[in-house]
Amino acid sequence: MSEANEDRGWQEFREQCRRQMQRPLEQRIRFGFFRMYKPVLDDAPWRVFDTMADYRAWCEAQLPDYLGFKRPAK
Repeated sequence: MSEANEDRGWQEFREQCRRQMQRPLEQRIRFGFFRMYKPVLDDAPWRVFDTMADYRAWCEAQLPDYLGFKRPAK
């Protein structure tokens, strides 16, 4: 698909990427990450599981779907 036929949103996104790449690397790293609270995961400093199966079962029971820790559907 040519840029002329591309959705306006994609054109703006590409232009934003071009502008960001003009920043010095230090600025791109500094402003490229942000802290996001993750429910349940951030509520305890650490957790210990005896097996990977225990960890996976805990993830499936405790974590919201949007965090992406659930097993994929078959």
